[in-house]
Amino acid sequence: MNRRVLTLGTGAVALAAFGFGYWLYPHGELAGPAVTGQDDTYVRPHSPVIGKADARVTLVEFFDPSCEACRAFHPILGQILARHPEDVRLVLRYAPFHQGSDEAVRILEAARLQGRFEQVLDALFARQPEWAAHGAPNLAAAWRIAGVAGLDIERARKDGRQPQVDRVLQADTADLQSLQVRQTPTFFVNTRPLLSFGPRQLYELILSELDAPR
Repeated sequence: MNRRVLTLGTGAVALAAFGFGYWLYPHGELAGPAVTGQDDTYVRPHSPVIGKADARVTLVEFFDPSCEACRAFHPILGQILARHPEDVRLVLRYAPFHQGSDEAVRILEAARLQGRFEQVLDALFARQPEWAAHGAPNLAAAWRIAGVAGLDIERARKDGRQPQVDRVLQADTADLQSLQVRQTPTFFVNTRPLLSFGPRQLYELILSELDAPR
């Protein structure tokens, strides 16, 4: 089957995600180390990485947990990782533009310390409409959702206030400013920006990097 067929499917999934919600995707490997050989502005040592350490393509996403478009792209990225498990890895960077998103980042970072980052990220996206109303986020609901996903809330509330989480927020905010990230999600593929926004365009940019000479 031609791998470019996925470019048609992702477009349909994006529309469906906006209209009908969220599908869980197969989980990859959550790695700790940063991507080697990449500009630190794109990838920091603290950045969550899903995929193989030696993947040929590094997909960097600046995302906001409160962002509806980020929620829509979430299963699409899972499809891409599932389609290219050896060759594509996803690096997640925080862009907490919306009110309350910095607290959601603290939840995610606390979840990472408990080894439940992906489960909590999935849950926050899956139930995003329950907590992420713009201008009036229900962060108590976000914490409850994380607890249902398996997070130890008492421990997480302490961990989320650790200085290291402050440093993560500071570093990612500085990098999104340096890279002139103005909206979420914003994607870079091997540091190449996605100039024409859309799931098909993103997948074609990834394929162009996969097809490039080694």
